[in-house]
Amino acid sequence: MPEIVIESFTLDHTKVKAPYVRLISEEKGPKGDIISNYDIRLCQPNQQEIPTGAMHTLEHLLALYLRPRIEGYIDCSPFGCRTGFHLLCWEHHDTEEIAKALKEALEEVIRTSWEQVPGTAEKECGNYKDHSLFGAKEWARNILEQGISYDPFERKVV
Repeated sequence: MPEIVIESFTLDHTKVKAPYVRLISEEKGPKGDIISNYDIRLCQPNQQEIPTGAMHTLEHLLALYLRPRIEGYIDCSPFGCRTGFHLLCWEHHDTEEIAKALKEALEEVIRTSWEQVPGTAEKECGNYKDHSLFGAKEWARNILEQGISYDPFERKVV
């Protein structure tokens, strides 16, 4: 069996400077289609983590607010460590472009009312009781105050 290398586990998490956007990989399908995977790191690994309620609400809101801003958006799913998200898209996108879209989406989060959060009813969500719009807004403010970099090692803020 060939050795399996998981790129995320090769990243030196002590060297990155969150918040940032980083291209993890681009996979080419059998018909030439490209799927890009981005590391959307919202807080510093091993120093902070987003509480589950806030992370869950951010997940729902980023699905709503990133989709129209990123052509070819597929999915934005939280990391188990709760420090950020995997963003999957068709084709290649520049990390600066993704960082700008993320900034705009987080600005929208701050202006969101509870009625605007999608998928918060029992029939729509697998853990509908575990949401925190207040927490999502607080984290969005904090991330925006720090600025979002399009480089994981140098602060190149959009």
